[in-house]
Amino acid sequence: MLDATTRSGGTAMASPRASSTELANTVPSDVSIAVPVGATATVPTDAAPAVAAALPVGAVPLRTGFAARTARLLLSPWARFSLLIALLVGAAATVLLFEPQRLLQNGWPPQLGGLVAALVFAAVYGLITVAFVPRPLLNLAAGALFGSELGTGTAIAGSVIGAGLAFGLGRVLGQEALRPLLRGKLLTTVDGQFSKHGFRSMLAVRLFPGVPFWAANYCAAVSRMGWLPFLLATALGSIPNTAAYVVAGARASTPTSPVFLIAMACIAVPGVAGAVVAWRKRHHLR
Repeated sequence: MLDATTRSGGTAMASPRASSTELANTVPSDVSIAVPVGATATVPTDAAPAVAAALPVGAVPLRTGFAARTARLLLSPWARFSLLIALLVGAAATVLLFEPQRLLQNGWPPQLGGLVAALVFAAVYGLITVAFVPRPLLNLAAGALFGSELGTGTAIAGSVIGAGLAFGLGRVLGQEALRPLLRGKLLTTVDGQFSKHGFRSMLAVRLFPGVPFWAANYCAAVSRMGWLPFLLATALGSIPNTAAYVVAGARASTPTSPVFLIAMACIAVPGVAGAVVAWRKRHHLR
């Protein structure tokens, strides 16, 4: 029942049938209003403020036009996930087409040098790692182009940029669609580790050789890991392996030098250790 104030100052009780009829006769069908009890009524856009005062508390206007339905469809989880797949396929095709490894064959552009060249290389490094380019090749290139010190800093910066881009794309475009598919003991265990122990889990993944860089990025994006633990663990965990590859690239012209041999040992020993651990834990992985 609705209370209506009369001209004489008294109140009169309006019947539900009369109120519904008046409301229906005054509105077109461009806006619908969801009433908490489940009933809906349509209200004209220009009359929305006046009608809103007569509606129950909590009524929410819902757009039902073609543009609104199209927007909801384009912003749906699976539509965004399809966009993510399209972006990754396009990025991978672009890398295959332009072949960025030609920079090592033809040399760095002469107009770029010093810190500017390092910044450009870090940005390109980050972009093409999103397109699944192996990081070891890029780390070797950083050492060959910039030397051990500047090359290490450039490669780590590129790693963080690439990880952040992949994490952001996966979080915005893929998380909502993929999280309902996390079933099974292995997937739920990995998701629980990333979600509850983000920093230490990602740090272990970065230190452990053999885990693809892009796979770790997108797995973390689907989980509930925070941005800061992810980026910080990526920066710290990438230092040992990245530095070894950069030094190897910087000393590639002298393959018999002690520095080059130590760098190669730092690359090989963690790889062998990781293979041994994986072999011993194969039954648990199964």
